[in-house]
Amino acid sequence: MSLFPRTRAEIAPGAVHVPDWLSLEEQRELVAACREWSKPPAGLRATRMPNGSVMSVRSVCLGWHWTPYRYSRTTEDGSPVKPFPDRLGVLGRRATGDSGYAPDIALVNYYDADARMGMHQDRDERSLEPVVSLSLGDSCVFRFGNTENRNRPWTDVELCSGDLFVFGGPSRLAFHGVTRTIPGTSPEIGLRAGGRLNITLRVSGME
Repeated sequence: MSLFPRTRAEIAPGAVHVPDWLSLEEQRELVAACREWSKPPAGLRATRMPNGSVMSVRSVCLGWHWTPYRYSRTTEDGSPVKPFPDRLGVLGRRATGDSGYAPDIALVNYYDADARMGMHQDRDERSLEPVVSLSLGDSCVFRFGNTENRNRPWTDVELCSGDLFVFGGPSRLAFHGVTRTIPGTSPEIGLRAGGRLNITLRVSGME
């Protein structure tokens, strides 16, 4: 628990950080769900980029399967992607305050102590509706940048377990990434091996 109050903050136009948005019970339920979603087939895997490098973050996709730089209904080995859970749609509508928000993609990323995420844009969707990001487990340093390139200006935000981050509107295509995780900062929510889980909800805009 933080020694100082953490309050809702607009990081950039259309980008909002809401600390402690999920209750501990909701976090535990989501960790348990992530454990089930990570099982094969179409389970947790490390994504190989077109240049041959392998991402340090491991991922599982729900609704649509992301492969750089496209979506499909099957994984690389031909397994059908797991369905998008209704419970995540409910959380997405609560997060955006928009009863019409209908995400159909969830990317669940697992970060161990050494995992990072380079600066990138979420631009493979055909829709520019907001991205909803939920943090579980160890805290991280989340870098939120500008829409033009990977360079400054950017803002570093510490995301803790239970935090919500939403970005849309003029910030929908902002570059962002995770520079590091902070081991040993997770509350008791069932992440037995430690690390960080991040669930991002998106609207594909595809049939």
